[in-house]
Amino acid sequence: MPIRSVPALVLACLSVGAAAQTLSSPAPSRLVPPYQIYGEYSWLSNSWNGVPGSKHALNGWNAGIAFQPWHHLRFKLDYSMYRGTNLGDPQHAFFIMGGGQYERMFHRERFFAEALVGEGGLNGAWYNSNTALYNNGNSGMTASLAEFLGGGVDTPIGSHLAFRVEGGVQHSNFDPLATISEGAQPYHLAGIPNYFGRLSGGIVWMPRLESPAPSPHTPVESELVVESLNSFGHIHIFANSWWSEINTAGVEYDRHSWGTAIGARVDYSAEIMPVMILRMPLVTDVWGNRIDAGRTQQKTVPGIAVLPIGVRLMWNDRGRIKPFYSIKGGMTGYTQKAFSQYASYENFALDQTLGLQFRVSDRTDFRTGIGVFHESNGFVVPSNPGLDALNWSAGVSYHLGGPSPPQ
Repeated sequence: MPIRSVPALVLACLSVGAAAQTLSSPAPSRLVPPYQIYGEYSWLSNSWNGVPGSKHALNGWNAGIAFQPWHHLRFKLDYSMYRGTNLGDPQHAFFIMGGGQYERMFHRERFFAEALVGEGGLNGAWYNSNTALYNNGNSGMTASLAEFLGGGVDTPIGSHLAFRVEGGVQHSNFDPLATISEGAQPYHLAGIPNYFGRLSGGIVWMPRLESPAPSPHTPVESELVVESLNSFGHIHIFANSWWSEINTAGVEYDRHSWGTAIGARVDYSAEIMPVMILRMPLVTDVWGNRIDAGRTQQKTVPGIAVLPIGVRLMWNDRGRIKPFYSIKGGMTGYTQKAFSQYASYENFALDQTLGLQFRVSDRTDFRTGIGVFHESNGFVVPSNPGLDALNWSAGVSYHLGGPSPPQ
């Protein structure tokens, strides 16, 4: 990568014309990168079983991508992983989070603040490596809601590279489990940490740079999608329950807000599902497992879902067949406690879909896809059975604005 090392004053000495052209163009550090790809070393201030007297910091890494800014605000996805040992117990963790990054330039540096939310996973032996007396070989809860609030600064070291330093506070809620003889319930132990300091440093790659000059006013490409989502199976990622199913109907809004990435158009995506039907066991234990006598009795629980934070990647967006991937986060709420009578009415939700969109007319598309719909309460109460539902979806898309597709 070429390093910017010749001042504008020297260029001005070469010719008056060259000086005028240089002064009329934005400096490379002032150009706006449509997206940022970063990888960093990361340090966490404590272990999850790090009670007073034995607090061991953990080492790891994090990486992610931040999409094109809108009024200095970027949507970003972040993945982090940490490894270590404390009190003889292995600490193996990962976090998948998404959220916003607000940035401003000051001289050559780009300062930013960020707020992320997502899910975290831990190995089952993080609290006690001898798991023989514990349910399913897990001495502690292995999934939790996670949040990160912080900020940092990017210092340019080349036309397309910058050095990043960032830090902040990360929160999670992993609780130990009682042994089988004590009922195998999750409980909160005094001294188990929930808040951690996180420091990271590494390299940011900006593949392209664009002038911040305003573009001509044109209609923004956007669309409304009326669709239905229906579960057909289960997997275990962050949730425990196998016994519940969901059927939904709602409206999704997509707006072309963040340029392109990896060959795809990047859209802001949000969805509201006023029809959310949960079918769950009539009687469950704290894990969401059915315990009714016939083991087949179910009840139907209505609810609603609001997923306001999301992004959609769409390839071949001017063609007749358009592959897409979308991820949206938000909340669900039910009229009764969901997945277990010991759990909560509200849950955090993450909806991921991979599918195809087919052009039917100038303004109308049909789309279908398969995905995973995750719900859990993030241990705001001790019972967090949750659900990872495999699903299929189908809907009709109506284009609200922007250029019509080619015939």
